[in-house]
Amino acid sequence: MESDTHERHLIELIECVARQADTPQARRAGEAAFRTLYELTAPRLHGLALRVVGNREWAEDVLQDAFLYVWRTARDYSASLSPPMAWLGLVVRSRALDFLRRRGSQRVDASVPLDEALEGTLPMEQPSPLDASQASESAWALHECLRKLEARQREVLSLAYLRDLSQSELATQLRLPLGTVKSWIRRGIDQLRQCMAHFA
Repeated sequence: MESDTHERHLIELIECVARQADTPQARRAGEAAFRTLYELTAPRLHGLALRVVGNREWAEDVLQDAFLYVWRTARDYSASLSPPMAWLGLVVRSRALDFLRRRGSQRVDASVPLDEALEGTLPMEQPSPLDASQASESAWALHECLRKLEARQREVLSLAYLRDLSQSELATQLRLPLGTVKSWIRRGIDQLRQCMAHFA
């Protein structure tokens, strides 16, 4: 019950940020909501960024970049398509991978295979209007493709991707055979790739 209340609060904050361009009053409310959103989620999201980039200073840069992206694109968020922390986690992880690519890091090759299916769903820094439009369409396509997966398969992929759990950890947490988890991840990634190809 407490988690549901917290989730609703995060959704309300994101929606408030999304309205920040409407009026001067809405902008002030949006800025306050943005600060609260940052305070409530930054520690957990910083941990996610740190696991991806492996450096505390880099993780702080990634987090700042991710929240700038959230400020600019909050209108694209849809609570019916994704829980708020899942969306924020996707933003942070995507920005972290972009950061590593720009640095030419070899850590990218060690990322969860799902990264390949999600590559390009978020824009690089300072996107043009066309880039932003295409990124928004790609993000929508990704959400649509995720919705087509079976519920348990979607859960396994979300845990593997957003919480950075290994296949063994997933099997233990979900109380499933390791072979089942591996099969669901493999099939889920294949289905995502095929689905995303239709939107390309």
